[in-house]
Amino acid sequence: MDYSGQFAWVIFPYMMIVLTIVGHIYRYNTDQMGWTTKSSELLEKKDLRLGSMLFHYGFLFVIGGHIIGLFIPRSMVTAAGISNELYHEIAISTGAIAGIVTLIGLWILTKRRFTNKRIIATSSFTDKLILILLLAEVLLGIYNTLFHNLIFGDYYYRETISPWFRGLFVFAPNAKLMADVPFAFKLHILLAFVIFGLWPFTRLVHVWSFPIAYMKRTRMIYRRRCGNITEK
Repeated sequence: MDYSGQFAWVIFPYMMIVLTIVGHIYRYNTDQMGWTTKSSELLEKKDLRLGSMLFHYGFLFVIGGHIIGLFIPRSMVTAAGISNELYHEIAISTGAIAGIVTLIGLWILTKRRFTNKRIIATSSFTDKLILILLLAEVLLGIYNTLFHNLIFGDYYYRETISPWFRGLFVFAPNAKLMADVPFAFKLHILLAFVIFGLWPFTRLVHVWSFPIAYMKRTRMIYRRRCGNITEK
């Protein structure tokens, strides 16, 4: 494979991985107060509640499907008695539903971000950029899952993309496996790494936050006394 292929499928992925690791460390050490979703719930609740619920639940299933498809070798699935045809039927049907739910939620959040005047006034460039990139990524995923398979037939990514991806984690990615991968699949993968690299510089950092201290805090008891609410 030529240099462009080596760059796209070996150098570039590692660049984005290093960028996201270093970026997260840097931001945590320099901007802990900004390590947040920058919630705009007080400015608008209806679209945020619906869009956020659809996006997050759909995205969890999308990630689960990717983990199964990319990390579990085909031989293990076959050994479990699941044929290649059945696997693809399940992957396409569940992946399509999860992708569409994610897309609807993301579209609501994007529309809210770009049309609500109060939200626009409090949005940064990265807030809008990451939504556009996520929207493009989900659209590409749905195209690959549904339309590419319907138009061009099933593409068995577990024989090319999956082993290449697993090779990244053992520092032995085989770029040749990606040579004949359809363009839309390649674009989907490259865009995912772009998003991964930009992750620490956007509000997506909130994914790594969990309110452990909040769960262990002492409960606040409120009692009514003489018609007034007092804190005890």
